[in-house]
Amino acid sequence: MRLGTCYFPEHWDPSEHQRDVDLMVQARLDIVRMGEFAWSRIERESGQFDFDWMDRTLDRMHSAGLEVCLCTPTATPPKWLVDRYPEILPVGPDRQLRDFGSRRHYRFASTVYREQSERITEIVAARWGQHPAVTTWQTDNEYGCHDTTFSYAPDDLRAFKDWCAARYATPDALNRAWGNAFWSQEITDFDQLWLPVGAVTEINPACALAWRRFGSDQVVDFNRSQVELLRTHSPGRRVAHNFMGFFTEFDHHRVAADLDIAAWDSYPLGFTDMSPLPLAQKLEYMRTGHPDIAGFHHDLYRGMGDLWVMEQQPGPVNWAPHNPAPLPGMEHFWIWEAWAHGADVVSFFRWRQAPWAQEQMHAGMLRPDGQPDAAFYAAQRAAQERDQWFPNGVPANVQAPVALVLDYESLWAQEIQPQGASWNPLWEAMRWYRAARESGLTLDVVGPGADLNGYALVLCPASAIVDPARVDQLAAASGRVLLGPRSASKTPELSIPEGLAPGAMTQLMPIKVVRVGSYRSEWSMGCELPDARVVRWREQIETSLTPQALAEDGGGLWYRNGLVDYLAAALDDDGLRRFIADRACEQGLNCEVLAPGERVRVRGAMRWHANSGLAPVEGAQGALGQGQFSITP
Repeated sequence: MRLGTCYFPEHWDPSEHQRDVDLMVQARLDIVRMGEFAWSRIERESGQFDFDWMDRTLDRMHSAGLEVCLCTPTATPPKWLVDRYPEILPVGPDRQLRDFGSRRHYRFASTVYREQSERITEIVAARWGQHPAVTTWQTDNEYGCHDTTFSYAPDDLRAFKDWCAARYATPDALNRAWGNAFWSQEITDFDQLWLPVGAVTEINPACALAWRRFGSDQVVDFNRSQVELLRTHSPGRRVAHNFMGFFTEFDHHRVAADLDIAAWDSYPLGFTDMSPLPLAQKLEYMRTGHPDIAGFHHDLYRGMGDLWVMEQQPGPVNWAPHNPAPLPGMEHFWIWEAWAHGADVVSFFRWRQAPWAQEQMHAGMLRPDGQPDAAFYAAQRAAQERDQWFPNGVPANVQAPVALVLDYESLWAQEIQPQGASWNPLWEAMRWYRAARESGLTLDVVGPGADLNGYALVLCPASAIVDPARVDQLAAASGRVLLGPRSASKTPELSIPEGLAPGAMTQLMPIKVVRVGSYRSEWSMGCELPDARVVRWREQIETSLTPQALAEDGGGLWYRNGLVDYLAAALDDDGLRRFIADRACEQGLNCEVLAPGERVRVRGAMRWHANSGLAPVEGAQGALGQGQFSITP
């Protein structure tokens, strides 16, 4: 339960650096992230290095007792590098070059850029990897941000062809896997492959899924190459990457497998504004953030490694469609929210608001004039409370009673073929998460290979692609397993299973999905489940099992086989909340009826009770207004 900030000493006159360090100590900070965009200051021209400014900054940090998370600067290749190697620049889906002038202007599949990124990573790791201030590394910055996971240059196509040749071995095997007899897409040589963009109409979905896997593999390999160099030249230091919210373009579980810390960048107000929430809820949580957006991502990334919030919103930001000021006290609220969800570090972005360039409207812990702002005082207060409330050490992270399983390939499958404009698989998973939290439950969000023993309830809301190993893990789970609609509805190559859905899961749930339908978001239908209506998605089932509940048209809606339940439709928010709460109660879990913005989270002996909603709620220590919380044993 430590605090940090993101600092850019290269942005400020050296005469101000010592004052910055002194103020960081006053703010009760523990760790400072630096260097992610500093390549042009480290290497001003090819082979011409300036290390002194960073040497002095690291020495100052160490003298003040501050730890440093140093970054590889590869998210912003400098202009001289782009001029020398223009082929590193990405190409957009419109086949237009995405040129220099902002950030993330490189291609993951560029062998030239891979060499350059490894070169500068090795240089900074060798120079500062043994410095006593440096305790942590961050690779690059926000992989994939600004739609940069994929590029569509000729070299990218060449790399994709090689990837497909390695995966499928022969063109005939690829043709069978992709169903290329359809629309006369068969190939006789891997050189005939194409980029999955710019076609007259829908791209072959198996090709689109292969492209997603290829792009994800490029990110995994790029990150791994940096991690290996950092571990070689800076042994004993931990390695992180800062992931993002609402982002599914690569498999975060696989990237995180090479890391020690799964960090993410938390901006509750921007994410609320950009979410699929109804307008009324966006307005209610406009200045606090929806209570489950940050919570879901905290739990998601804590399931991949030690959790850090590498960038915490410090006030109004600059990049969302609308950027309101947080309610007074929310910066303090967000620190404790992250700690309650298991974060080891909460680090505000940024230290001082820049008065120029692209992020000049993004608040910091200091204002542009260098004076402390709200996040500065929030950090001081949270540090004092932490020391006061937990004098014998912070609460441990322990396994929650409920697990939600999320895997990226299943999300990709449903993003590629949603079969309905209102179907958003990530948001559907977040609706299940929200339904559980609205009943006062604490969750872990886990990956597809997680050990499920010890969980009383396992939620699988979006598992469209399931291999036999996952079926075995679900079968071995000690608690009740809830399967959502579309479970195991696709093969690994994005086809309908030979025996129909739920494919590999039939041994867990002996049913057959014989027809599906997607419906407008305005449509709903009644059913026998308490408080519930069927919305957006409905399946027709053949089975010898007796339905546990029917829809109003007489079709089966909920099926049970031992400790496994299957929902053959999407439920509205109230119905989903009641359904999950009832299953939790069957498993002996204690559920609470919470107000719309009220949430609880348990971390060891700490119970976090918070209110993000407009209406006050009653807490153990009195009424909680919007943006207020309490902590009790």
